[in-house]
Amino acid sequence: MIRGLWDRETVALLLLAALMPVALMWLWFGGIDAVARLALALVVSGAWHGVFMLARAQPPSLAGALAALAVAMLAPEDLGLFRLVLGISFGAVFGELVFGGWGRNVVNPATVTLAFLGFGFPAFPWPEFVAPVAWAAIPAAALGIALGVMPFGVVAGATAVAGLALAAGADLGPVLPVAGLVLVLLVCDPVASAATPLGRWLNGALYAALVLVFAAGWAGAAPVQVCVAAALLASLAAPLLDEAAIALWLQQRRRRHGRP
Repeated sequence: MIRGLWDRETVALLLLAALMPVALMWLWFGGIDAVARLALALVVSGAWHGVFMLARAQPPSLAGALAALAVAMLAPEDLGLFRLVLGISFGAVFGELVFGGWGRNVVNPATVTLAFLGFGFPAFPWPEFVAPVAWAAIPAAALGIALGVMPFGVVAGATAVAGLALAAGADLGPVLPVAGLVLVLLVCDPVASAATPLGRWLNGALYAALVLVFAAGWAGAAPVQVCVAAALLASLAAPLLDEAAIALWLQQRRRRHGRP
């Protein structure tokens, strides 16, 4: 049987292509340290994917590279080899592979890794990004939407809330550029984000609203820490947002057809 064009690996490959502006800009400014972090994340994630693929007699997948890139960029710094390997292993196994692989997971495995590292080792500093790296999220989002692998509604919902906050005079400071990076790396995951059109708008709006709340009320939190926490909660809420969107659609349909 011949598979269709839009299988899991096609989506993963197009997502990697869309994230290239962010990845290349980060590697350019990060130098050898960034290359080493990415290489380590790719090796550890690839090793766990290989173990599970062999155990299940499945073909290799590019999905691990997506999580590896996000973890390499966003993980706390100075963790050391053991802590970083432990975090990547925990996120890959318990965030994705135990569910059957990418496409069946509930939360992005990179989000699970970052939450584990943030809560488990709170004393380590979160990374900071120069402006060109942060603003590279804009072409990445545009490419992802154009290629059909990033949900437009999530980006639009987050942008709308951020725009309203800026119009109201909110001082987003360094949080706004980082929020865009986390948006394309974690929140716009087509697997872990909402699936319905309305749910996607709500998903993006909830992420941006959580970023605003945490940035205003979480004293001493780094911008990446704020945005990762918001991404985790927004991803966990995605199924509920889809349920609400479906319930609203069913109610409107009943009213249109005169049913109670």
